[in-house]
Amino acid sequence: MLPLRIYIDDDLASPLLATLLRRAGHDVMLPVSAGLSGQTDPVHLTHAVGEHRIVLSGNHDDFEELHALVIATGGHHSGILIVRRDNDRKRDFRPRGIVRAIEKLCEAGVPIADTFNVLNHWR
Repeated sequence: MLPLRIYIDDDLASPLLATLLRRAGHDVMLPVSAGLSGQTDPVHLTHAVGEHRIVLSGNHDDFEELHALVIATGGHHSGILIVRRDNDRKRDFRPRGIVRAIEKLCEAGVPIADTFNVLNHWR
């Protein structure tokens, strides 16, 4: 599996998730290190595009709309990975589950660039 360049937005940003992704070999950036904590989703996506990074977020609706806008206007992004939350402790992803889902997605050879993927399908 090739290492991914990942930008974790404010919705999922956590030191534990970043550490686990790094241990799995990925290049990870958090909003705090980019000086973007608390910024809007368009700002996070713009930064990720400029850094050639995949966005990892828990904000399904906003990023689905942003993805549609980018694609409809002929633009590109490195990919958007979404973690859905059901507010059910037994079903919601924990950081290790997110890392495993990314591994499964990559192992399956699913395209990531210019796509919107929900990681929950990759449990």
